Amino acid sequence: MKLPTTLTPIAATLLLSLGSMSVANATDDTGLFDKLSVTGFIDMSYYSLDIDGGDSSTTSGLDQAEIDISYDFGNKLTAHVDIEYQNSSEGVDLEQAYINYSFTESFSVKAGRFLSYSGFEAEEPTGLYQYSGTGYAKYFYGYYQQGVSGMYSSDKFAVAVSLVNALAGPQATDAESPAIETMLAFMPTDEITLKAFYSMDELATGEDTTVINTWASYAKGPLTLGIEYSMSENTQASYNIAGTDSEATGYLAMVNYAFTDKIGLTLRYNSWDVESADGTTVEESSGITISPSYAVNDNLLMVFEYRMDSNEGFGTDANSMAVEALVTF
Repeated sequence: MKLPTTLTPIAATLLLSLGSMSVANATDDTGLFDKLSVTGFIDMSYYSLDIDGGDSSTTSGLDQAEIDISYDFGNKLTAHVDIEYQNSSEGVDLEQAYINYSFTESFSVKAGRFLSYSGFEAEEPTGLYQYSGTGYAKYFYGYYQQGVSGMYSSDKFAVAVSLVNALAGPQATDAESPAIETMLAFMPTDEITLKAFYSMDELATGEDTTVINTWASYAKGPLTLGIEYSMSENTQASYNIAGTDSEATGYLAMVNYAFTDKIGLTLRYNSWDVESADGTTVEESSGITISPSYAVNDNLLMVFEYRMDSNEGFGTDANSMAVEALVTF
């Protein structure tokens, strides 16, 4: 569910500027470049898909590369810009661009284009415990959005409210009927995180789509556990799958264990289904993922994945294998 804006000339200008900054930084005495931080990643993979009773396919190469730029103006104001290249779209895109103002240590407001807070699984490969996402994010997660968002956070509690043009519309500019995303988070201990999201948007059909996303995680030492449950109404109308008055539910359970500081293993089960207004199941899918990983060094992570999917709605099963090389900087 990618809806990026292609901005190759802007991206090229920014990259050239970064090159100039790195040279100037060697002789900078003003501290200007101390306020600038640049991070990013390069993501490459080999992927093989075998569909029972269907064709098999194999792909390899560069999946994605990204540069994230942050600048601290001082006086509680910061700016953040993410530029990415995706091989699937064959272009350089502006992913995020927003400013953030911290009124206090606990309360801040950001405005521009930013990623939704919702969802247990991250949008970027650097935030995933395995190679692939579940596949149900487009039904239950928000996406990159344009608008304004306020957050209050403390050690044990956080709340956020976002008013955006669309829950999944990074290019949306119509603000006549804004969408809303709300978040409640509780962190009763250092190991436990609980989050709940309620989101609502108006579709082109005039109907309201509502999404509830809840997840919890436990992380202590080498062990990380995660569970998620989501449900939505009318979400499918925007994808022309089930129409108005459709319903969808989905969940996942995941365990990740780090045997050493270099070797880890992730096991995940996920499932979701979509029903039309008359109760007909139009999509029913589940999957099991086994994904070991190996950290070659601080910057290079190798991820291996074997996944088994069953789509009862279409009566097909599929097995896939992947090898991913993820470089971060």
